[in-house]
Amino acid sequence: MKTVVVIPTYNERDNIVNLINDIFSQPIENIKVVVVDDNSPDKTAELVAAAQTIYPNLYLIKRYNKLGLGSAYIAGFKKALALGADLIVEMDADFSHDPKDLPRLIETCTNGFHLAIGSRKIKGGKIVGWNFKRKLMSQGAMIIARIFLRLKAKDVTAGFRCYRREVLEKINLDEIKSNGYAFQEEMLYRTQKNKFQIKEIPVIFTDRKLGTSKLSNKDIYEFFITIFRLCTTRFDKDPTA
Repeated sequence: MKTVVVIPTYNERDNIVNLINDIFSQPIENIKVVVVDDNSPDKTAELVAAAQTIYPNLYLIKRYNKLGLGSAYIAGFKKALALGADLIVEMDADFSHDPKDLPRLIETCTNGFHLAIGSRKIKGGKIVGWNFKRKLMSQGAMIIARIFLRLKAKDVTAGFRCYRREVLEKINLDEIKSNGYAFQEEMLYRTQKNKFQIKEIPVIFTDRKLGTSKLSNKDIYEFFITIFRLCTTRFDKDPTA
């Protein structure tokens, strides 16, 4: 099966080349990488462009401004589908997601599941490097999202995922309205609503060592606004689907 890994970037020059090297060193056949860069001032895109001379299966989407995480993933997903991907993986550029976990995510979808989530919230998964306040805020947000949206997955905001092609083809990507970290909860909600099979696998999430976090108060605000929007605009009459 053809796998495409989508990585959004903004000021990730300290991480991106090493991450690309690690991804292509994994024992995965027919793998491609799409980097979506939001005009990083630190010239992340230039490093990716240079790496393209080494890796012919590396693609770069250069955007003119910082347009947001959600729209970056959508642009990357559309490129992956155009490249003929059977499986589409999303991951962060800061090594919080370990490339060595890619084969397990891919295997899960190869074995029949439509969405595999690298989960920090099931047995065997954990978060390394967050302080108590950050963990408490994250856990509280996830509990609220799971209750109000009736989500079955425990790690609602995980950004390390593998989708089968048919999921992204069924979900109308142009209708996704959230653009920050709330993008993850909306994608999970729509995947579950369309009755796709979802499985969580445990991963160890390690907080970034290089660069700075992109999480903002605006992202937190949008997360809760998205919960309210999805609760009041059901796609069908069955809220538990």
